[in-house]
Amino acid sequence: MTHQTYSLFVLSIIMISFGRFGNSLNLNQLQNDIDQLKADFNSSHSDVADGGPIFTEKLTKWTERNEKRIILSQIVSMYLEILEKADKSKDHVRHISEELYTLKNSLSDGFNKTKDLMDLAKLQLSDLKIQRKAVNELFIVLKKLVDPPTSFKRKRSQSQRKCRC
Repeated sequence: MTHQTYSLFVLSIIMISFGRFGNSLNLNQLQNDIDQLKADFNSSHSDVADGGPIFTEKLTKWTERNEKRIILSQIVSMYLEILEKADKSKDHVRHISEELYTLKNSLSDGFNKTKDLMDLAKLQLSDLKIQRKAVNELFIVLKKLVDPPTSFKRKRSQSQRKCRC
């Protein structure tokens, strides 16, 4: 994938995942805005290729729709953070930011799940109090891993009934 289409690819995945194509999104206008943003950030600089892609490689690892909502909510937040430092007097920066804010609002559940993951990563596992609490919750966690969700049980039993017909 060329670096010129990289940003559009990531934004396209984000837009497709949340049903924004065909609604109010003008893809050609967004491509023009992204091209202008690339010029603002001098994204044709030779160091852009160093180390490979930042987001697109990670997106291939998240396959389920709910999983994608989690990673995409984080990616959208990161794009918004990048754009906070950009010149907001430029129309293309404002337009991209507006689209991303709209997406972020539709991703609140994914953002909350991402926050949960970040909170877990910050836990000080060397803290004795944290260890005690974790051990106290171990059985509940294991039970959640072993017992399939109620909705899964229901679907399986419904499909078994259909098979007997």
